Amino acid sequence: MDIVVSQIMTGLSIASILMLVSLGLAVIYGVTGVINLAHGEFVMLGAYAAWALQTELGLSLLPSLVAIFLILAAVGWLVEVLVIRHLYARPLDTILATWGIGVMAQQAIRLTAGGELRYVQMPESLSASVTVFGATESAYRLFILAVALALFAVTWGIYRYTSFGLKLRAITQNRSVASSFGINASRIYRLTFAYGAGIAGLAGALVSPLKSVSPEMGTTYVVDAFMVVVLGGAQSLMGTLASSGILGELSGYLAFYSNDTIAKALVLLAIVVIIRFRPQGLFTARVRA
Repeated sequence: MDIVVSQIMTGLSIASILMLVSLGLAVIYGVTGVINLAHGEFVMLGAYAAWALQTELGLSLLPSLVAIFLILAAVGWLVEVLVIRHLYARPLDTILATWGIGVMAQQAIRLTAGGELRYVQMPESLSASVTVFGATESAYRLFILAVALALFAVTWGIYRYTSFGLKLRAITQNRSVASSFGINASRIYRLTFAYGAGIAGLAGALVSPLKSVSPEMGTTYVVDAFMVVVLGGAQSLMGTLASSGILGELSGYLAFYSNDTIAKALVLLAIVVIIRFRPQGLFTARVRA
């Protein structure tokens, strides 16, 4: 029983990180249709923001989370205003542009913070272990799981139960019709991009005590995020939640019987097979005709 619970908790831990990293990407792609290859760099910038606030200002991780969200939201806003808003009708150009933004972000970090690995201290209050049904789990990983679920709940609430969410859904279904009713699509797109970048920054800050911080760290995360979003269905928040859980548990189970490298390869193979027979993903958002 202890082994079963431990495996479930390991899968949930992986799933929570996948959810944090992919939620911002799902929001941006689901609303704007932009394939944001710089999403991993937003995660990386969030991790470096946590490191800078801790080393330069002496702020521990938890008090700095709000500031990190606002900083990365501002970065996302600027990227949308300066670059993305000119390319919505040119999907290939948005891919190239966001890839270029990601490369520039990496080089900017190398020039300012250096290329060596950085480390963020875990909050002392969450550094202990917790026993869950006989299995031992890190309190910090449970905290990440709670934050991931809370962010999903907040995002879902905004999407479903606010006037902004109503406008957002209208634009997603038909931008021209929504604009004819007076909805400012450009403003909605900017706020959405800023919100998605802010969530990515939070993801980077929260995983920074678990992973070493480096300019290249975003590359791995953007691949994982795209796997989650594609499997869940690009415009389905519930699909993102469910696919994060499925991939997290599957990765944890396969890693237990083999190793992390083989587990990741098998998970990727499983996704390719699923998408071959269900290209729209496991879950699709319902749209009224």
